Amino acid sequence: MTHPLNDRAQLLLKSLVERYIRDGQPVGSRILSKDSGLNLSPATIRNVMCDLEDMGFIRAPHTSAGRIPTVQGYRVFVDSLLTVKPLHSKEVEQYRAKLGSAVTKVELVEATSDLLSSITRMAGVVTIPRRKQTLLRQIEFVSLSDKRVLVILVLNDQEVQNRVIHTEKTFSAQELLYAANFLNSEFAGMELTTIRQRLLASMQQARNDMGEVMQTAMSLADQVLDDKQQEDFVLAGQTNLMNFADMANIDKLRQLFDAFNTKNDILHLLDQSISAEGIQIFIGEESGYRVLDECSIVTSSYKVNDDVVGVLGVIGPTRMAYDRVIPIVDVTARLLSAVLTSE
Repeated sequence: MTHPLNDRAQLLLKSLVERYIRDGQPVGSRILSKDSGLNLSPATIRNVMCDLEDMGFIRAPHTSAGRIPTVQGYRVFVDSLLTVKPLHSKEVEQYRAKLGSAVTKVELVEATSDLLSSITRMAGVVTIPRRKQTLLRQIEFVSLSDKRVLVILVLNDQEVQNRVIHTEKTFSAQELLYAANFLNSEFAGMELTTIRQRLLASMQQARNDMGEVMQTAMSLADQVLDDKQQEDFVLAGQTNLMNFADMANIDKLRQLFDAFNTKNDILHLLDQSISAEGIQIFIGEESGYRVLDECSIVTSSYKVNDDVVGVLGVIGPTRMAYDRVIPIVDVTARLLSAVLTSE
């Protein structure tokens, strides 16, 4: 990431973010002078801090004389100034042993989520490994009695699946035909996860922005893809977040736990990570979900035989020790990939 900061401003921003992550208290010019090791007068440091504040990298909370990082400040720190601490080989072996004791894939995912949570003292999240790529060839709807609809899915080359869904209203044969035609024209040939991503994005639009056919199609497709066969995730240690002063607001915590329970927002966020290589970091409002404004999420995809099959990560406050969390997430993803591939 490019930014307009000279070397002195970068060093002061780095020192301020590191001190704030460590102590959780606004950082003043006197402390910054000691931490940075720069031979600068307090007045000079205050001038640089004013510049950093004007550029949106730090801010003053309430009436405090000190400053704390903004999301933009954290982003520059993570992208350009962070020094990551590699894990010791003994730690890696301990993690490997914990994952190696799992027998089934579900146990392995649960063990991985527990591992991430216990190491970081934050929330660990791991998506269930998805099956091989599934392409939609065709979808058809047949009306049954009692507001039930038979869904006929043709997947990949010749695989046919039949599912029965329950709808809120009774659809006519014509409505079902139009809905099927719409979905086939929009999504035929696409991978089911891609369809689901687009579906979630479309359904966030106001309903009155959609035509009637599109509303019907989206409603039906949502139920088909909301089937328990879709990938889900295992979350561990969410109560750890109650221990952070930054997240002590009960109403915000309740909203966050509600989001964990409904899962849609979290899944949508993880879906964005599954197609990306390496570590992905969402800081505060970068996630796009207000309930996660006080959180940072560090994720990495994991693989089987070089094919990405899922995502794992850590959810915690924006004031997390990124230098520690990033290598933990990275190494855990590699270990999980190795265990799954060896199976």
